[in-house]
Amino acid sequence: MSFTDLKSKAAPIRLWGDVDSVEPQALGQLHNIAKLPWVHGVAVMPDVHYGIGATVGSVIAMRGAVSPAAVGVDIGCGMTAQRTSLTAEDLPDDLGRLRSAIEAAIPVGQAMHKNSVDTGHVKTGLHGWHEFWSGFDDLARPVARRSEAKAMKQLGTLGGGNHFIELCLSDDGQVWLMLHSGSRYVGNALAQHHIEKAKSLPHNASLPDPDLAVFVADTPQMEAYRRDLYWAQEYARRNRAVMMALYRQVVKKRFPKARFEPEISVHHNYVAEETHDGQDLLVTRKGAIRAGLGDMGIIPGSMGASSFIVRGLGNGDAYESASHGAGRKMSRNAAKKRFTAEDLIAQTEGVECRKDAGVLDEIPGAYKDIEAVMAAQSDLVEIVARLRQVVCVKG
Repeated sequence: MSFTDLKSKAAPIRLWGDVDSVEPQALGQLHNIAKLPWVHGVAVMPDVHYGIGATVGSVIAMRGAVSPAAVGVDIGCGMTAQRTSLTAEDLPDDLGRLRSAIEAAIPVGQAMHKNSVDTGHVKTGLHGWHEFWSGFDDLARPVARRSEAKAMKQLGTLGGGNHFIELCLSDDGQVWLMLHSGSRYVGNALAQHHIEKAKSLPHNASLPDPDLAVFVADTPQMEAYRRDLYWAQEYARRNRAVMMALYRQVVKKRFPKARFEPEISVHHNYVAEETHDGQDLLVTRKGAIRAGLGDMGIIPGSMGASSFIVRGLGNGDAYESASHGAGRKMSRNAAKKRFTAEDLIAQTEGVECRKDAGVLDEIPGAYKDIEAVMAAQSDLVEIVARLRQVVCVKG
């Protein structure tokens, strides 16, 4: 499928998917973004929906500027997946004990580790931990002072909301491990700090939406934001790596012969320095993954729908991007009003997971149809594997 040109009077806006399915509020946001003088272009993914400042499911390419609200408050949020040597036949009929073991090993919701994880003994495959933590001293002081201890104890934790840990089966019966999380409290605190800083700058005084405030190149504010941004993105990557290492330990204890292929790990709330259309740009993906030619990616559904391992096709019209998931079709409050715990039980049949009112806002019915989302971006990615979850852990 090719894109639809939204006929912007400013920078071009290209939409993959059905225009009629996009909320008017989200369309208004997209046109506001395109009007910013620094914007080179906007690519809109088929899972697009209204967000704060910038729409979720948008890829914004800017010249010499970046909007912290267009990254979002969960800096570096993303996915990690790993294929195992296990098959469906290796799994027990009752997966409840496995789910409990995962929840015991990896804190979820507001919980955190009692002490920081010993990354010297947990096999993440990542190095440079001392150098990484030493960067904490350079972060924005108001945030660093109040969050260092929490950041260390939250490394290797899931959080709540739409974050999850899953055990999945591919169509050929192979077992996959998959999880979704980001930069936890410290990333949120850094994002909020810089969003407020940007709003106070004189060049942002007359923007159509104050939440679209930007930092511009060659200023102290931009340099401070990029320093904190890149550190938080790395924290998110390492957070997922620690969780996956802890997850592998759980699986290995129950299935000693299990082997694991290399991880696939992708951000979907982040900024990257890239070249498109012959220009050096700052590309913000808020609810989108990089899908350069050959890039491996992960596009999850909801807690009762398929997820996909994909390979990027390098579509330049989309700034080499693809969707980050199914995307919400209703707010969390709307989902709680519309659905019941009985609906959740029905929609997650066959999945070992929470089925109580505490996760009702994450019910599959609150999300768009992942099959339609995938069909709308067939020129952005090719499907490598289709997964269905049999265990889902949520905060």
